[in-house]
Amino acid sequence: MTEILLSTLNARFSHASLGLRYLRANLGALRERSAIREFVIGQKTEEIAEAVLAANPTILGLGVYIWNCEETLKLVLMLKAVRPELIIVLGGPEVSYETGEQAICAAADYTITGWGDISFAQLCAQILADEAPQAKIIPGIQAKLDDIASPYAEYTEEDIRQRHLYVEASRGCPFKCEFCLSALDKTAWPFALEPFLADLEMLWQKGARQFKFVDRTFNLKIETSLRIMDFFLGKIAENPEDPPFAHFELIPDHLPEKLKEAIQRFPAGTLQFEIGIQTFNTEVQARISRKQKNELARDNILWLAQNSGAHLHVDLIAGLPGETVQSFGEGFNKLVALNPHEIQFGILKRLRGAPIARHTADFALRFNPAPPYNILSTDCIDFAEMQRLSRFSRYWDILANSGRHTRALPMILGDSAFDGFYRLSEWLYAKTRQTHAIAHERMVHLLYDYLLECGHAETDVAAVLIADYRATGGRSRLRFESADAELPLPKPAKAKKHTPERQARHLQA
Repeated sequence: MTEILLSTLNARFSHASLGLRYLRANLGALRERSAIREFVIGQKTEEIAEAVLAANPTILGLGVYIWNCEETLKLVLMLKAVRPELIIVLGGPEVSYETGEQAICAAADYTITGWGDISFAQLCAQILADEAPQAKIIPGIQAKLDDIASPYAEYTEEDIRQRHLYVEASRGCPFKCEFCLSALDKTAWPFALEPFLADLEMLWQKGARQFKFVDRTFNLKIETSLRIMDFFLGKIAENPEDPPFAHFELIPDHLPEKLKEAIQRFPAGTLQFEIGIQTFNTEVQARISRKQKNELARDNILWLAQNSGAHLHVDLIAGLPGETVQSFGEGFNKLVALNPHEIQFGILKRLRGAPIARHTADFALRFNPAPPYNILSTDCIDFAEMQRLSRFSRYWDILANSGRHTRALPMILGDSAFDGFYRLSEWLYAKTRQTHAIAHERMVHLLYDYLLECGHAETDVAAVLIADYRATGGRSRLRFESADAELPLPKPAKAKKHTPERQARHLQA
């Protein structure tokens, strides 16, 4: 019997919940009476409930996030219907604010808001000692980081072999961007560096090679950043045939020379940087309390694109208060000109508790009342236009971010990347009425028809599309290929590398 079961519904199997591992590591004497069991969104609720009840826990701790809150509510209601005596404790960002408005908080026994590392263990001890508190909402204790046990030993051999490992060298964020829950943090708190590096070493010795840092501001303190990078550079030097892949989130306007020198030492395919630009509109930046030196950020992204082997993933947000389609498009064009590998074109979401809500009345912000709480319209962008931008975002991910169409993309974008791709997006939706489940080969044929309609020469269009298709593994004969064109042979199996496939396509293009 497992008295305490820790669980969540991850977005994908490849994700391993860092939060659950923190909770188990900090249970103290109760740790051996606990277990972690993770599921994936889209699984049948009955199957998840069956697996949970088979463990026969007294307490079930559930991590609730924007991507799983609706399915988690169904699970809580089903579990309570089948076994009402099961004590369900919720935690996570989705239930840390506005708890009185949420059906899931009403259905569960307890909700811990904010940090749960210490408070969950205390609550479990009270429950198991028959001293359960009366209050259903429990404010989490924000403990000193030195008092929080490291979670990394909770990663299993299966996690290390099959999943992305999440790590953090710091918590919190000193910046106050109002669309982000981290705006509520007072500052960023670093974990003690030597124990953290020892944890990285432990994971490395167990076989871990992919590390995703969840720090909001990895390059806030450069000396710490350099020590962590030196750790990975040392591993690359020791065994260049078995290098790591490390993901960091960078502040875009803070890239001193020491950090540039370290970045240049990493081989291609070993680094990924997520860089939040969000908007280049200075008025919008000021309105949402985002401090950013745009010219310096632009220069740094350009430097990274031209002088490093890092994969660059840069974020923009549509729908911010006061941002028009025109100003967003201008920012999009500026970013495309810097040539990052991926542009994550996001649609603004109203995260529970985030300060962005203060602009609702002044800018007529209308948010989806259901998760993911995406913006539906503003005083600058009506609902129909926001829908078109959402489709643009999805098609951009399929065509540009996927790395499958690097040769065809310049033909599509023309002189204005935003306008050029907007036209394609409108055309694709008119033809397909789909933004998902478009097969690779079908998309190639759609692009062929579109580019011919745009007036491009048939031979040029066919040449780039065939080259893109073959370069990304396509083996079928396309309908515009010659009947006697030689088809490629199956490629021999490649040795497993730690650079994810999508990033590798960009870096090889």
